[in-house]
Amino acid sequence: MFRMISPTFLKKGDKIGIVAPARKITEKELEASFEIIRSRGFEIVYSDNLFAVDNQFAGSDEVRAREFQLMLDDKTVRAIMFARGGYGSVRIIDKLDFSRFKDNPKWLIGYSDITVFHNYIVHNFGIQTLHASMPINFSKNTNQALDSLFDVLYGKVPNYEFASHSLNKTGNAEGILVGGNLSVLYSLLGSNSFPETEDKILFLEDLDEYLYHIDRMMMGLKRAGKLTNLKGLVVGGMTKMNDNTVPFGKTAEEIICDIVMEYDYPVYFGFPAGHIDDNRALVMGGKARIEARQKNCLFKSLIYYN
Repeated sequence: MFRMISPTFLKKGDKIGIVAPARKITEKELEASFEIIRSRGFEIVYSDNLFAVDNQFAGSDEVRAREFQLMLDDKTVRAIMFARGGYGSVRIIDKLDFSRFKDNPKWLIGYSDITVFHNYIVHNFGIQTLHASMPINFSKNTNQALDSLFDVLYGKVPNYEFASHSLNKTGNAEGILVGGNLSVLYSLLGSNSFPETEDKILFLEDLDEYLYHIDRMMMGLKRAGKLTNLKGLVVGGMTKMNDNTVPFGKTAEEIICDIVMEYDYPVYFGFPAGHIDDNRALVMGGKARIEARQKNCLFKSLIYYN
């Protein structure tokens, strides 16, 4: 097991690179977010290829990989924000060379499809990443969500309080945080991008999925042994779920609860992260503790390793 490494925290005036590893994006869609980033004290770096188009993608696989590689290798860029998710990150992960990144780690920031990079980097290199909102969402995010992102970049440890849920399996959990978008994680099963889940706190969230497919994916993780020996399970937004004409009969949360019911570890629902406006930042690969109270739960980031 790696001794987890925290990238260097930022200071005012540092450069943040913007890349689009998946779905296409327009300059207009990013205008408001660029103003927010600059107002927080950072310089923005991006190329014209950020707005490339290849059908639904932000340029061909080769273009997207090259643009990301340039940002990874640029020592003057202290963090990389992914402009948006969608689909496409898995198509370029094996085209990237992380050798210089390993020698000069920087914060990689995003969620959803970016789950590919979070888990590949934590699993293979022991370098922490930041599961947080992306520029495409900034104009709709809560102040708390944006503050949490920039607080981490400036070195402030994130601690959150969130309401208890009726489906919670109570108890306290402590461990390294891994996971992200359930659909993306499911697609990574059997690859070197899937995280080690034993003795970890697993975080899951998802968007716009059919309820039967939530069941299918959770059963897939369970049968692969990925849910067996967790320290805890944290479920964020299960947003805009779909159902068939013949109803599945359970909510996404109820499906997850039933599938992990046999295990002894605590389970927490309703965590404020995922495809929701109040998308709080989480340090993937960071150590965290969750304490269950009668009316609320406390999430504490404990240690940044160096």
